[in-house]
Amino acid sequence: MLELSKVKGIGPKTEMLLNKIGITNIDDLVTHYPFRYDVLKRSNLKEVTEEEKIVIDGKVESIPLIVRFKGGLNKLNFRLATPQGPVGVSIFNRAFLKPQLEIGTSIIVLGKFDQKKNIINASDIKFGALSNTEKIEPVYHTTSGLNQKTLSGYINNVLLKHGNDIEDKIPRYLLDKYDFLNKKTALNIVHNPPNFEKLKEASMRLKYEELFEFMFKINYLRLEKEKSDLGINRQGNKKDLDKIIKSLSYELTNDQQKVLNEIIEDLDSDKRMNRIIQGDVGSGKTIVSFLAMYYNYLCGYQSALMAPTEILAIQHFNNMKQVFKDTDINIELLTGSITKKDKQPIYKGLKDGSINIVIGTHALIQDEVEYNNLGLVVTDEQHRFGVNQRTNLKNKGVKPDVLYMSATPIPRTYALTIYGDMDVSIIKEMPKGRKPVKTIVRSEAQIKEVLEKMHEELKNNHQIYVIAPLIEDSENVDLTTVCNLRDKMNLAFGSKYKIDIVHGKMAPAAKDLIMGEFKQNKVNILISTTVIEVGVDVPNATMMVIFDANRFGLSTLHQLRGRVGRSDLESHCILISNADTKRLEIMESTHDGFVISEEDFKLRGSGDIFGTKQSGDMSFKIANLKSDYKILSQAKKDSLEFLKDKDYDNDPIKINLIQSVKTD
Repeated sequence: MLELSKVKGIGPKTEMLLNKIGITNIDDLVTHYPFRYDVLKRSNLKEVTEEEKIVIDGKVESIPLIVRFKGGLNKLNFRLATPQGPVGVSIFNRAFLKPQLEIGTSIIVLGKFDQKKNIINASDIKFGALSNTEKIEPVYHTTSGLNQKTLSGYINNVLLKHGNDIEDKIPRYLLDKYDFLNKKTALNIVHNPPNFEKLKEASMRLKYEELFEFMFKINYLRLEKEKSDLGINRQGNKKDLDKIIKSLSYELTNDQQKVLNEIIEDLDSDKRMNRIIQGDVGSGKTIVSFLAMYYNYLCGYQSALMAPTEILAIQHFNNMKQVFKDTDINIELLTGSITKKDKQPIYKGLKDGSINIVIGTHALIQDEVEYNNLGLVVTDEQHRFGVNQRTNLKNKGVKPDVLYMSATPIPRTYALTIYGDMDVSIIKEMPKGRKPVKTIVRSEAQIKEVLEKMHEELKNNHQIYVIAPLIEDSENVDLTTVCNLRDKMNLAFGSKYKIDIVHGKMAPAAKDLIMGEFKQNKVNILISTTVIEVGVDVPNATMMVIFDANRFGLSTLHQLRGRVGRSDLESHCILISNADTKRLEIMESTHDGFVISEEDFKLRGSGDIFGTKQSGDMSFKIANLKSDYKILSQAKKDSLEFLKDKDYDNDPIKINLIQSVKTD
């Protein structure tokens, strides 16, 4: 790859400046894409609106004056003679331009026009005059000492003299299939766009290449992993499984049966399962996981189910004992609160294989825990565990199959379902009798309406969750807290109804006690932070009120909402917010966890696919994972076909891509 020092005009000093913005070779230089484009077309000042961005040219008419403010800020003011009459220009933090803005200098000003004051509040100043035709000008990230014009000159110089040497990473047959521009042409267009139609065409081609290369890497690593990471090849008695299914007090939905079949197919193969079950709270993910663990038991292997809280682990344990009460399966509970003495027989049973299924919390991954033949690992509410915690559990066995459950996958998981190594099973169909939670957004000014609705639910002997973002007052933020909500709720309902609070700073035992009382209907209103996001089933809870809802992620709101609507009773969720209400409207329109996760994904990013970050974007130069889904999906499919097709094993592009994976 050609070094920067070989490019005309780039000396050691300039090379250092280029290095500062991530440019170390000519490939970096030509793929240093503009972060925006300015459309340079003369505006009619008489027709523009106050918020409309304008472009005007003219000649400097007065000596610029610098106004300085505290903190090192400054403002440059001067008069500009334009074909449409004189106007004032004001621009912040450009004092360094004063020597260049001599009277008579031709400039182009971009910004917003204040008609009343006849002043342009400028965002940028360019030197020269506008032509009579529209010009699309690229704008690059740069650094002090390296201006736009100079950087653009280096890019175009390389494209002119070395453009043919730039490596194309799309195979010929795909270039022909999609009628893509060649790479040199596409690069020339994004750096010198003649019009937006051509720019879109060139951008699409370069985005595809970037995502194709990335997906090739992902697919190559996945296939190589599958070759060396074979799982357990087992066969169980499906008739015994069917007996259990028929013994249930309800019929499995079509979605539940389909997902169970997908899991069993994975368990029966030597492919190591890495699957997530996605479905709204109450859709029946848990019973599917129970049946999967029972099938694993019929095959002669142990299972472990890790829940994020002790109270949820206990709920799973009790429910599972009930489901399998007429079988010989041995199920145990392992949590942090169990005494050391009582843990010893559990450790022994797991080690000698006499315990078939263990349900617990983080206690399952402690060093003392050894399994005899762990074949299946299930993580409930997987978004509540860190990547490392989930990995530690699956490493307890010899390549056990892995099953995750979540009502709403976090962005990282959602990303993996699109282009990573995780298979996804979706349960959309709700059990018979289950009604969707009616969700509405309200402002604080409408609190009277909310209180009236709460009163109505309480009169019907129903229970209510009230959610706040903070435990106690903070000096830095003006938000509703658990403590001041308790005071307000006591004022409104305290004489007639029992009100209590729960939050993350409480001791687990105290928290579990209050949650237990709420489940037993000894508490009418439970005020909480997001600690109840994952919690026990309380069928009698029919209403949730979330204050400062704009402070929560969409996925969190969806999880919280899932605490109500746990029976055939009509349930409501009210989101109270004075800000960002447009973002919250998606909660009113859908209960689909993947739709909500997709929106969260757009807002938060994909996370680090190979690492442990839960959100934030990977660094792509031109592609955007939040908006380029369709391109990504096609690139994933095409790169896998190219990788698997033996006819292309000697293709230089394939060889180079594989080599780049190995050297990364």
